[in-house]
Amino acid sequence: MAEVGPLSGITIIDLSRILAGPYCTLLLAELGARVIKIEPPEKGDDARHYGPFKGGKSTYFSSINRGKESIALDLKSPKDRAIFESLLEKGDALVENFRPGTMEKLGYGWESLHARYPRLIYAATSGYGHSGPYSHYPAYDMVVQGLGGIMSITGHKGMPLVRIGTSIGDLGGGLYTAVALNAALLHRERTGEARKVDIALFDCQLALLENAIMRYTVTGEIPGPMGARHPSITPFEAFPTADGHLIIAAGNDGLFLKLAEALGRPDFAADPRFETNPARNENRDALYREIEAILARAGSRHWIEVLEAAGVPCGPVNNVAEALAHPQVPFRNMLIAVEDPASGRLDLAGNPMKVSGFADPPSRPPAPDLDGDREKILKELGL
Repeated sequence: MAEVGPLSGITIIDLSRILAGPYCTLLLAELGARVIKIEPPEKGDDARHYGPFKGGKSTYFSSINRGKESIALDLKSPKDRAIFESLLEKGDALVENFRPGTMEKLGYGWESLHARYPRLIYAATSGYGHSGPYSHYPAYDMVVQGLGGIMSITGHKGMPLVRIGTSIGDLGGGLYTAVALNAALLHRERTGEARKVDIALFDCQLALLENAIMRYTVTGEIPGPMGARHPSITPFEAFPTADGHLIIAAGNDGLFLKLAEALGRPDFAADPRFETNPARNENRDALYREIEAILARAGSRHWIEVLEAAGVPCGPVNNVAEALAHPQVPFRNMLIAVEDPASGRLDLAGNPMKVSGFADPPSRPPAPDLDGDREKILKELGL
């Protein structure tokens, strides 16, 4: 029988809310950790009040908090502080995404917690991190998408600004927090030392700029939006066909030769304008027009069959429904079921982290009701 996950036996005390922190702890739960979510009484996590709702329960909240436990605690109440501190005694890591200084005001900053609970890892996700002149400023996903430069390279030149279609500011922060926290768990396993993890959403956006920073620091030119094309590889973009659009990603000269032959134009590969990737980048507009004219003769499905047979990376531009209908989705278990007492069945994104020897069941436990695990948790603590 497969084990629950590589983090089985690890307990995460989760003070985070909305998206960045809860996404981190969702990943940890998917890897087998027990996540105990600490929420404010009465209102709970703000995400509980974000739609869409089903059966009176937020499916937004359910999608990123499935499989966790909930206990409502007022950290200004002596009685609830005692419960919280009992949880810290048993926890392996604390995750929070408050504005820096909030935990210190409550008496639970890194320095005081580390002195009292030397094996407790402390993971903080905030807008600007716990150091620097902007550390005390609040930030949401949209703010760091703008501030971190990613919006400036998204969309089409001269068109209105657009945000990334997912909350990449929060999700990037959650991902990096999960990676760093796992490294901190390994470090503690090796040395016995617990460390503080300090993740800034702004830092993460800069890290996710990938080659845009390199292009600016090397050339001095400020990158801008380029639509659906790659800044350094050609052809590597979306093309119109007779009935839609098609992605072609010919990432090297060998693939370009295969593409040229598949399109019935082997002469492209011998044309000095298109012979090498640097030449193709220089003459991108001319090459685009040539390919566009060929693709206009048939529909996307035809060209995908032709290019796949030739070994050229390609694909359609799917909407969400079409993406979920792809045959890889059930094979990879990327749409899992959650049976929620209030909402009924929810079909949610599965776990992309496949680790051999560990279970990846087709269903998951539901997200907890606010304070829904209080009795069980207090009993475990002997309270």
